[in-house]
Formats: sequence, structure tokens, C-alpha cells
Amino acid sequence: MEPSDDLDQLCVNALRCLAIDAIEAARSGHPGAPMGLAPVGYTLWTRFLKHNPANPDWPGRDRFVLSAGHASMLLYGLLHLTGYALTLEEIKRFRQMGSMTPGHPEFGATPGVEVTTGPLGQGISMAVGMALGRELVAARFNRPGFDLTDYYVYCIASDGDLMEGVASEACSLAGHLGLGRLVCLYDDNRITIEGPTGLAFSEDVGERFGAYGWQVLSVADANDFDAVADAISRAREDESRPSLIVVRSRIACGSPNLEGSEASHGAPLGAEEACLTKKNLNWPGVQEFCVPDEVLEYMRRAVELGSLLEQEWRERFDSYRSEHPELAAEWDRVMSGELPGGWAGSLPAFEAGKSIATRAASGKVLEALAPVIPELVGGSADLGPSNQTFIKGYNSVRSGDFSGRNLHFGVREHAMGAVMNGMARHGGLIPYGGTFLVFADYMRPAIRLAALMGQKVIYVFTHDSLGVGEDGPTHQPVEQLAALRAIPGLAVIRPADASETAEAWKAALERRGPTALALSRQGLPVLDREVLAPASGLARGAYVLADEPDAALTLIATGSEVSLALQARDALAGDGVRARVVSMPSWELFEEQDESYRQSVIPGGLKALAIEAGVSMGWHRYVGDSGSVIGFDRFGVSAPGGEALAWAGFNVDNVVNRARLLLG
Repeated sequence: MEPSDDLDQLCVNALRCLAIDAIEAARSGHPGAPMGLAPVGYTLWTRFLKHNPANPDWPGRDRFVLSAGHASMLLYGLLHLTGYALTLEEIKRFRQMGSMTPGHPEFGATPGVEVTTGPLGQGISMAVGMALGRELVAARFNRPGFDLTDYYVYCIASDGDLMEGVASEACSLAGHLGLGRLVCLYDDNRITIEGPTGLAFSEDVGERFGAYGWQVLSVADANDFDAVADAISRAREDESRPSLIVVRSRIACGSPNLEGSEASHGAPLGAEEACLTKKNLNWPGVQEFCVPDEVLEYMRRAVELGSLLEQEWRERFDSYRSEHPELAAEWDRVMSGELPGGWAGSLPAFEAGKSIATRAASGKVLEALAPVIPELVGGSADLGPSNQTFIKGYNSVRSGDFSGRNLHFGVREHAMGAVMNGMARHGGLIPYGGTFLVFADYMRPAIRLAALMGQKVIYVFTHDSLGVGEDGPTHQPVEQLAALRAIPGLAVIRPADASETAEAWKAALERRGPTALALSRQGLPVLDREVLAPASGLARGAYVLADEPDAALTLIATGSEVSLALQARDALAGDGVRARVVSMPSWELFEEQDESYRQSVIPGGLKALAIEAGVSMGWHRYVGDSGSVIGFDRFGVSAPGGEALAWAGFNVDNVVNRARLLLG
């Protein structure tokens, strides 16, 4: 049945009042945006959104991203009213410890929440990644008569979202690629925390997005259901361009004293104003958390409709399986996140004694794995030749042709990180992206969200030390390894040679969460594994690479400094000092091991000297109070890489002298 105008308004006001009540009960939150956006969210979810509340992860669903994550009570209200497993009791526990309704939407905490949002600009950028993911998966799996990806990516974004640089980067890329199944509803309420947006923001957003290559539509009043619906319909019709719908709304719509005011952005209305607002909305009674039966009856039709939509998709997929059994089996595999059987057998081996940069070894690993792991798709922020991320033999992804495997993100590191998060959340893909390690700073917020969501995203960070050389201190990372290691849930791996690089990719692909590979620009010797321990020890984070009976000292190193530690060991042996060498490519993987293994690798009874061409922060946990660290706690210098490293103390003489000093 079609709702009456009165029922439409009653449903919208139910969303508004749920937001008011939950925020009042929590004594914190953002009521203004949910109140202003309620008719927009309601229209999208009841007239367009293809979803199944009983199965939020059904692959054929539309994706919905609330980029304006502070408006979380709008999303929670929609989820509750349409029949997701989100009870009214959980709404009442908004922002409380252990609830399913955290202050900002969190993937994994609430059924139906696609991505974690709140940091402005990230949501719309992940929506771009989801839309790109849809095109990539469609190009691989769809066949004539079988469209498995007949869905849209919808996003609601705020003024703040579109002020953020990451949104500009990502939306520019979306327009360039022509991601026509992406529809963004822009909440143009012209209010920020400090006051009117005019304090700092006067650009014509529609003109900007038009210049990006987006279709731009306008709705003069968010409360005009038909105008909102018409704009969404028109957006869906143009599949050659993403669409931005500029919706003029009023923050805290319905509040007699706070409508249009920044005071309603990030604080409860207050008990008196809440009561006045309900009266102004002609709400049936002023009791808290009231949901009229007719609202539930109408909006929970989504459960039955969603079941029918999913059933239709699954019947289509069954027919697809009959005609394309191998493709269907592959679809099942990639959507489950399972890697192909025997894939690790394709990892390349490297000849001992040769010199190869770990970035170059990484490129060879990618070339070897690409044919056997077709869901591995990625590229670089305009540094492909340097990062060695371009897979030879495969085309570049272009507008209108998404059959390639190589992505060109442009000089947009932050967008690259966020877009990869969206690709990972879309499903069916393992995204990777490259840049110089020093530029990890540009994309750190997106890396943090990947870790928070536990997404399998792989970062190829090359030029990992002072070995960058002549480009100088602006391009020489010193604090970046420590900063990345500080992110919970992110595995940072700095391999010592080509063999460890292959093992690093193996570890990254077998992990659930994100992984950062820190790779050298300069050539490093491929270590002789007939003499030294096998590189498979990398999987445990740290391992004894070379041991000595009755060793007096443990030399711990990562990356390019492992070879230096081996040279220092030989020099010390000439003086009668025995030392073991530990390769420690990943603190995070090492911390996952049991205490007995960790003690066997770095015994507490031996003095330890750690060597890494970066800041010394954090290393004292491994060397202890009696140990020492050769690090670099300042910025670098423009000079050839080897000279810069030697100047900074990363040479055999300095390591030997520091070892002797440590031993007394």
C-alpha cells in the first residue's frame, strides 16, 4: 500500500522523536542533523533502498553509507523501524557502554551498518570505494542475462564532509571514473558547530561537483517527499556519472527555538525544548520512545519486501550457477574471503647473494600472485613505477572499462586509503595501494579506520628509510614506522630481503585486518637461507636468523639493517664476541606469539642492541633497561642513500662500537 501524506509525516516524526529521546537519555549526541534529514532518510529507505533487514549482508543489496556519522540516530532509527535486529531497548541505550548504538556508527557493532563513520569525509570516500568495487566485481562476474551487481551505493553527506580534503580527492576520482551507481544526498543545512557555514565556506558545491564530472541535482526543501524521490529517480537514471543531490534542509527541523541554530548540532535539545518540539510536531503524547503502531506496521514491510528481493536475486544466482558453474564457485569463494587453494605455491623464490630492493621483490611477488588471486586489485598514488605496484600484463582501470587490475589513484593518498576501505567492505576484492612511506601521514585517518573495521587492506610503503637518499629529509621517513605501529590492529612488516618480502605478502594475505609493508628503495642482499634460518620465520614476527653458542649479545634489526647486523656480527666475532642476530620484521606478529616463543627469540638474560633506521621510540620494550637502540631521532639529509645511512650511524663501525660499549 502507498502511505498517506499523514502517515509519511508520522513516520518522519517518529524518526525525529526517537533521535530526540535517545539523545536526551544519553545526555549527549547530535539531534539537529537527524531531525533535518529524517524525511530524506525515510524517502530513500522506504521508496528506493533494496535491503533485507533479516540478512544485512546479502550480496545483492544496495549499500547505504551515513557519511555524516554524527547523525547516527537517524540511521539507528531507520534500522529499528524497518525491522533490523536493533531493539528499542538498544535505542534507549544510545551511547552507553556495550550498546549496539554507539555515538557514531561502527561496522560490526550494529546490524545494517556498512562502514564506520564519524571522521568527516571518510564515509563519502568509502562510498566511492564501494561504487568502484561494484564496477570491478561486475566486470569480472556479470554475464549477459545475469546482472549480479544490480544495486546502488547511496550516501548521505554533510557540509562538513564536503569541506574535508579527502572527500574532494575521492569525489574527483569518482567523477573521472564515471561511477554512475553512486548517489550522494548532500545535507545542505549550512550550519556547522561554530555557526553558519558562511564563516569559512562560501563555494558553490554543486558547481564544484559538476566540474568533477558529477550529475548535480537540487531539492529546495528536504520536507518535500516527492521532490526528494524525483531527484533520486533522476540520479538513478544516469548511470554514466555519479550524482550529487543538493538537499536544502533545516537543522533541528521542528524545534520551535533551535531550528536553524548551531546550538542543536552537538548537544541535546534539553527537556523543555524536547517537549515543545513534540507538541510542535503534533506528536501523539510526550512520553519518551513512543512509536505508533501504524508506523511500525508500515515501515516493517521492509522485512517481507527484503526477503522477496533477496529470494529473487538468489533465484537469479541459481540460474547463473547452472550456466556458469566455475564463475559461481569463484563468486562464492571471493565473497567468503577464502583464498584459492595452493596459492602460496606461486610465491617466487630469490637467488641468494643477489642484490634486490624489497620494493622490486614486492613487484615480482605481485606479478606471480596476480594470475592465481584475481581479486587482488590495486595501484598507487601516482608512484607505480617507484612502488612497483603496476601488474604487468593487465590493463588499467578506466571509465567504462573496469576489467583491468591496475588502479591509478592519482596524487590522492588520503582518498586512496579511504577508497580501498570501501572496496574491501564491498566484498570480493583484496585492495592494495602504494606510496612512499613518508606519505603514510597523508592517509593515516583512513588507515586507522581500516584497522578499526578489521578490513583486509594492504599498504605498499616503499622508500622506507634514509636510504631514499638525495630527495632529502622531506622524503626520508623517520617517525612513520613508530606512528604506524601505534595503530591498534595494523600489522607493520619491514622485511629484510626479497625472501622475507615474499613471506610478508603471504602474511598480509592470510591476515583478516590491514597490513603495512615497509620496503626499501635501495638494493639489499638476498640472504643465504642454506646458512641462515628460513624466511618463513617472518610469520612469527621475529626469529633467530643466526645464532651462536654462548652468545653474549642479541642484535635485533629490521629491514635493511638486518644485513648490517649480520656484518657487525662477523666483525664482533673477529674480536671474540659472539652475537646472535634476530630479524624482527613485525612487532605486531611477534606480540601474537606466546611468551615462551618470545623469550626464546629475545632472551631476557642477554643484553640486546636494536638497530633500525627510524626513531628509537618503542624499541626499549624489547631491549630492556640494560639494552640499547641505534635509531635516528632527528630528520635526515640530502645525500646518496648509502652516505646518508652511514652519516646517521648505520654502519658496521658504529654498530660494533655500540655493542662493545653495551657489553662494557
